[in-house]
Amino acid sequence: MCRIAAALAKEVHLHLSRTRFATASTTRRSTSILRRCLTISTVWYNTRCPVYDAGIDWQRNKLLALVRAGTVEFKDINQQPDALAHFGASVDDIRRRLHATDAAGRLIVGADVAIALWLITPGEGRLAALFGNRAALPFTRFFYDRFADLLFAWNKRSGRW
Repeated sequence: MCRIAAALAKEVHLHLSRTRFATASTTRRSTSILRRCLTISTVWYNTRCPVYDAGIDWQRNKLLALVRAGTVEFKDINQQPDALAHFGASVDDIRRRLHATDAAGRLIVGADVAIALWLITPGEGRLAALFGNRAALPFTRFFYDRFADLLFAWNKRSGRW
């Protein structure tokens, strides 16, 4: 795992240093986010939402080696609704936005989970660099949250929960 993490960190660092938006602080910050995000152990999502279910299914298939090794786990919140209650997250919070826990037991929410997944997914480091850099991250979080709110309302109106 350490060799994989080091290789991914090097790849993201090289990619960020080549982009025209990269600065030294962006590269350092993205590398530190990468190190934290590589410890993602469990991603909690809602299988009753067809959009999230399809996206996570696609992501799980791209991360098949990590899933098989038990490094990353994808869990349906509908099977364990109180799984993140100790963080203060309700089942509706998790239905609305992606949630993940890292190896240290910290909670990661929303767009940060998507960026973390892109960072560890082969070939998707560019998405993480584009949407997770210092300038774009506030906008990424804002638009992710608005999209998640619309998706949550659509699923509620459709009677999925």
